[in-house]
Amino acid sequence: MDSGGAERLGGAPATQPPLAHVAPSLFLGNARTAAASELLACAGVTLCVNVSRQQPGPRAPGVAELRVPVFDDPAEDLLAHLEPTCAAMEAAVRAGGACLVYCKNGRSRSAAVCTAYLMRHRGLSLAQAFQTVKSARPVAEPNPGFWSQLQKYEEGLQSRSRLTPEPSTHGFSPGS
Repeated sequence: MDSGGAERLGGAPATQPPLAHVAPSLFLGNARTAAASELLACAGVTLCVNVSRQQPGPRAPGVAELRVPVFDDPAEDLLAHLEPTCAAMEAAVRAGGACLVYCKNGRSRSAAVCTAYLMRHRGLSLAQAFQTVKSARPVAEPNPGFWSQLQKYEEGLQSRSRLTPEPSTHGFSPGS
C-alpha cells in the first residue's frame, strides 16, 4: 500500500527509476525528478544540470542549477557546453555533493552529458561511458547529432591525453 510519500531512489523494479544512479555522486533523470525536492535531498544532490531551454529549474533549497540551453535537436551544438558543464559537475562532486543531470524525458540530452562526464572525469571510453549510462537508465538514447558530438569529444580527449607531457623536472639538473 502506497502512503503517497516520496518515491524511493530505486523505484519499482518494473518501472523506470525516477532517479537513475549512474555512478558515485552522478544521477540521471527527467524534469519531474528535478522538481522532487525530497528525492534530491535524499540523494545528496547539490547541483542540477538542466540540459534544456524550457524545463523549470530545481526548487529544492541548497541545490544549484546549471542550465545548458539546448533543444533535443541533432543540429544543436552540445559539444561547446561539455567541457564547462563537466568541470562544474566535477567541482560539485569534489566539494562532497552529487549531481542530477536532467532534461525533459531523461533520454537524449542528459544522457549525452552524463556520458561526456564519465569520459572526461572517470577516464571511460565512449562505449564504456554510454554502457554505464544505459545500464542505469535503459531509455537513454542520445540523438544522432549528439552521438556524433560525443565521438568528437572522445577524439579530443584522446588527443589531449597523447599531448600531455610526462611530469618534468624543469629547473632541476643533476650535478648542478
